[in-house]
Amino acid sequence: MPWWWWPIGLGVAALLAAELHMGAPGMYAWLPYVLLLPVPIWVLTWLSRSRVEVVGGELVVGRAHLPVDVISRGVVVPASAKSAAMGRQLDPAAFVQHRPWVRTMALVVLDDPEDPTPYWLVSTRRPAELLAALGCDESGRKDGRTDR
Repeated sequence: MPWWWWPIGLGVAALLAAELHMGAPGMYAWLPYVLLLPVPIWVLTWLSRSRVEVVGGELVVGRAHLPVDVISRGVVVPASAKSAAMGRQLDPAAFVQHRPWVRTMALVVLDDPEDPTPYWLVSTRRPAELLAALGCDESGRKDGRTDR
């Protein structure tokens, strides 16, 4: 999450709590603050919890798992190409994990005849490190494979 979302979220919750406080002063005036200020903290924490990692021979993105051996190649999608990758070039059958506040992405092409998903497109702040962990070289090929 961008750091500047936190003060905005807390500010909106505090403003709403103040509005409710002005409408119901008295003994329970503190109640809107106690109930509303934790809401943006919970929401922003929930939105920040997505993890992208390579564990035990699998690429794990949130709840989705992909065996590393079905990956044929991978490439870094820079911030300048992100809108094209998410727009006119996006295959509707692709698996997409997009976080708008993360500028770069990794595109992982699959080589699995039983899976209709052609590729995974994943938001990550360190796409080169992710591809290196998957075994992709700098040209994008995995384990010295050649294109078929």
